[in-house]
Amino acid sequence: MRIGFLHTVPALAPRFDADLTSMVPGATAVHVVDAELLATAIRSGVDERVDAAVAEHVAHLAAEGADAVLVTCSSIGESVEKAAAAASLPVVRVDAQLAVDAIAAAGPGGRIVVLATLDATLGPTGRILERAAAEASEPPTVRAYVVPDAAAARAAGDTERHDRLVAEAVREAAAEADVIVLAQASMAQAADTANVDVPVLTSPASALRAVIDAAEGAGTAVPR
Repeated sequence: MRIGFLHTVPALAPRFDADLTSMVPGATAVHVVDAELLATAIRSGVDERVDAAVAEHVAHLAAEGADAVLVTCSSIGESVEKAAAAASLPVVRVDAQLAVDAIAAAGPGGRIVVLATLDATLGPTGRILERAAAEASEPPTVRAYVVPDAAAARAAGDTERHDRLVAEAVREAAAEADVIVLAQASMAQAADTANVDVPVLTSPASALRAVIDAAEGAGTAVPR
């Protein structure tokens, strides 16, 4: 099995590489990192340039022999959906399975709190959660917050402060939530130190499982 990854945060590549090896020993990963995609989303929103770049990267990963592609940036999720519609292989957005899992974990009429470190992420993740919620008989409520200063800390290389701020936000959100969603894959490590009684859902594990299933469904049953 050969999985392609498109990242906008370089530090995510080794994490997904290790997690893929753990889940499917013998599988190989092909990584593309394009930080400008996220920079554009933050600066001016997801536009036609982002759509075109995502489609180009997906085509490159297909040419490199990927059986399926996972795009690990929530902020460009809607560009990922456009690319997936035209691609020759399965393309998975990182928060798609996360949204489904959150609705199930919240239960009928439950309360979901979404945390992000970037404003650019809240719109795409909020909309995919709303789509998933619309299919529930008693849709949960969804509230979303940006964790102040966490993005600046990560940009400055201070991952310890980033994780501490996210963990503190998780503990605060637990008072008003039946389930907490961390909208960005880069937030996942902080969840381990929050120690709250409500479920805290992160995207790396669910997204990786989804892209592995997609690759197997496309006809790749064994590592190569």
